Amino acid sequence: MPVVKIADNGKLTLPEDILEGLGLASGDSVLIEMDGQRAVLSRPPAASGPGVTERLRDAIRRKNLETPMRFIKGVGPKMAELLARKGIHTVEDALYLLPNRYEDRRKLRRIAELRPGCVEVFSAEVKTADSVASKGGRRFFEALVSDDSGSLVLKWFQCNPRYMQGIWQPGKRGIFTGEVVVYGSRREIHHPEVEWLKAGDDVAALVAGDPVNFGRTVPFYPLTEGLHQKSLRKVLKEVVDTYSSSLTIQVPAAIVRRRSLLPVSAALQEVHFPGDAADLAELNNHASQAHRTLVFDELFFLQLGLAMKKQGTSFEEGISFTITHQHTRPLLKLLPYALTAAQKRVLSEIKEDMASPGPMYRLVQGDVGSGKTIVALLSALLAVENDCQTAIMAPTELLAEQHYLNIHKLCEQLGITVCLLSSAIRGKARAATLAAIEAGEVQIIVGTQAVIQEKVEFKRLGLGIIDEQHRFGVLQRGVLKKKGVNPHILVMTATPIPRSLAMTVFGDLSLSVIDELPPGRTPVTTKVCFESQRAQVYRLISEEVRAGRQAYLICPLVEESEKSELKAATQVAEHLAVDIFPELRIGLLHGRLKPEEKEAIMHSFKAREIDILVATTVIEVGIDVPNATVMIVEHAERFGLSQLHQLRGRVGRGSQLSRCILLAGGKLSEEAQRRLKVMEGTTDGFRIAEADLELRGPGDFLGTRQAGLPDFRVSSILRDARILEEARQEAFALVEQDPRLSSEENFLLREELLRRWGGRLELAGVA
Repeated sequence: MPVVKIADNGKLTLPEDILEGLGLASGDSVLIEMDGQRAVLSRPPAASGPGVTERLRDAIRRKNLETPMRFIKGVGPKMAELLARKGIHTVEDALYLLPNRYEDRRKLRRIAELRPGCVEVFSAEVKTADSVASKGGRRFFEALVSDDSGSLVLKWFQCNPRYMQGIWQPGKRGIFTGEVVVYGSRREIHHPEVEWLKAGDDVAALVAGDPVNFGRTVPFYPLTEGLHQKSLRKVLKEVVDTYSSSLTIQVPAAIVRRRSLLPVSAALQEVHFPGDAADLAELNNHASQAHRTLVFDELFFLQLGLAMKKQGTSFEEGISFTITHQHTRPLLKLLPYALTAAQKRVLSEIKEDMASPGPMYRLVQGDVGSGKTIVALLSALLAVENDCQTAIMAPTELLAEQHYLNIHKLCEQLGITVCLLSSAIRGKARAATLAAIEAGEVQIIVGTQAVIQEKVEFKRLGLGIIDEQHRFGVLQRGVLKKKGVNPHILVMTATPIPRSLAMTVFGDLSLSVIDELPPGRTPVTTKVCFESQRAQVYRLISEEVRAGRQAYLICPLVEESEKSELKAATQVAEHLAVDIFPELRIGLLHGRLKPEEKEAIMHSFKAREIDILVATTVIEVGIDVPNATVMIVEHAERFGLSQLHQLRGRVGRGSQLSRCILLAGGKLSEEAQRRLKVMEGTTDGFRIAEADLELRGPGDFLGTRQAGLPDFRVSSILRDARILEEARQEAFALVEQDPRLSSEENFLLREELLRRWGGRLELAGVA
């Protein structure tokens, strides 16, 4: 079998008999593809692409990066298992296990030179070591170590004294590492690391012989039980030195120069094992040039995928709607109010999208009470006018029911059929509903994820509306889209989403913002109160009701349980009716009621037949009662910022001064205090969302694990917002020039994009 080698100049020369077998002549291009461990030669397709050598090297590079960790020097079966627990299965996984902090071990100092507040490395001898007690009776272990320049105290507050006594024997020498702290005039190090020296060991020789752990800026990695820093460092040094050069597919060279980035391979080497010139503060803040490079690389490929996804929609043939106003104008006449300028602007953007040849992909953001529901309904009516169905998908049955209750009354007056589809609808009723949807007898379908289940067939789905989009993933959006032939997609959220998060989760969507509240709304005054102020809170409710207004009182539970002391809605309603406000009319609303029961209670409250509505968070979204001016939230410390903001949005809907009282119970955690302080300080939904994102992090902020948040290896949405903006600009500009990344210079870039994000962003049909 002939052996073919790549020459130093990068050229590949094939024997003439192989060329003849392929029907090629000398100088022609050859396609080389990897089939397992074998390279398969064939004639290249007519389309442009990278050269043979580049394609072969890319295949070898990918094979190297897929090397299992068990084949790495120093990794036995046990360590491979420990690494697998951290998701480290291959060499590429290991390259992206970045240090979470660094220590400066470039110089061994004498004890007299140790600097307070710094992590220092020094060599010393143990003089004394024993268990001692403080004046308060607290016991700890203490050792005194010294060199020819002075002495230093080492302390351990949680340890086994007998074990420590056996280890820390006077006369032993070691290399110690730890942060120097000062108490009074005495310097100390608490819980230091130690590398013991054997008798006769030379310190300088030992340090020189262990360049991974001493004489440099040393990385510290996130660990798992059984995994140790020194052994992990040694393995990662082997991986970085051997395999980092395999990471060659990266951001285009022009962008690298423009953004002052490093090659990815060099950035990985510097992040794992920084050079002597590295700035320790920059490294620990993940702000070094190497860190910026890796973050930009990751975010650039994400944004490249989103840009292609967005661009790809323009190549799809959608349903071009004709705007007739057959139903929208009659609906506007039924409304007791006029649309705001912001609502009109957003509707114009939606109409323009729906009238275009390609399908709409638009996100509508609007703060509490800004009127998104009516915008959604008017959009649905545009679909009905074009003989198409609309599916409205909400994340919970409660929210789906509320949308149904709000929509179906208006639609019935227009002769439009609306149905509710959720997991609660079963048996014959479900079968009848599914049959009506498939036959086209229902024009607007409101439901939970039930609307995208396999058994649900639409006659002609023209519009999909997803409410509270941040709780759904990209894939669910794709499933809804496949229920029709490229239907228009409108996604909405009442939770203001910070820009950095919107650019990652919804980066492929056009954005509309309803940034104006309906006229006549008054700002809501918010105050945190405690149990000792309950009488004052009840007095406020009484005064408002006597003045002809109404109040909400929100409880976190429906019925009190033995395990919880939280205020329960049923008990609170009974207590208020019997003991506190016997002369007032008390209503009770919670999620266990049937839809028609909820509707009846809501109707009574709107009709002023109920003075105080005791409810669970079922009223978080959907109720509009301008006469309600007081919102009391029991155990407010148990609610998230976003939820508190939504609840507060139920009042302040009329011209009267409205108040929100956040009743806190017991001692508050530091985070709970911060949340409530934010609520007292602002009613701006976007400022609240930013604070919420900082407090909880992106995953918790979005509410569910599958919320569409990308799995980042090196990036942080909070920390790297500026780099995200830059990466988005570059990615979208590149896709503007080459929409399918089909040019020769972008061919491997597209391959890498599909490998990283293809499945998670559903890019197969785009690229």
